[in-house]
Amino acid sequence: MKNVWAPWRIDYVLGKKPKGCFLCIKKTRGYRERCFILAETEHAFVILNKYPYTAGHLMVVPWRHAADLDGLTAEELAGVFELVRSSAKKLRKAVRADGLNIGINLGKVAGAGAEDHLHVHIVARWNGDHNFMPVMSSTMVMPEALETTYKRLLPYFSGKK
Repeated sequence: MKNVWAPWRIDYVLGKKPKGCFLCIKKTRGYRERCFILAETEHAFVILNKYPYTAGHLMVVPWRHAADLDGLTAEELAGVFELVRSSAKKLRKAVRADGLNIGINLGKVAGAGAEDHLHVHIVARWNGDHNFMPVMSSTMVMPEALETTYKRLLPYFSGKK
């Protein structure tokens, strides 16, 4: 098998990227649902990655546009990492993950897709979650649509679970 149905990735594949920084979210009507924002604090927010490695792939993003850790104040840095800690706990519970990968890609050479706006990835992992697909065809299989994942995770981030 060389193809897996993943229609949400077509914009990424075709290079249809929004103008400006996609992580600089404008707080307009309905922005949370439209952007898949799960939680917000004074200094950062949690968002579903639109091009995930696994279901529930989250990113914690500072509100202020900064390219690296030195670009954040001590308060912003603490706020980001407190949100990483609480999000990791909620994600693990929500998807019953066996483990998590948490990381930051600083600079294009390190794999940063948005190299000028720092963000922290939180990727849920399960025993045996990657089968032959990534090895044989460099293809990841996503078991659920983003909208479904958002609706499943939202209660954990809104305090209703």
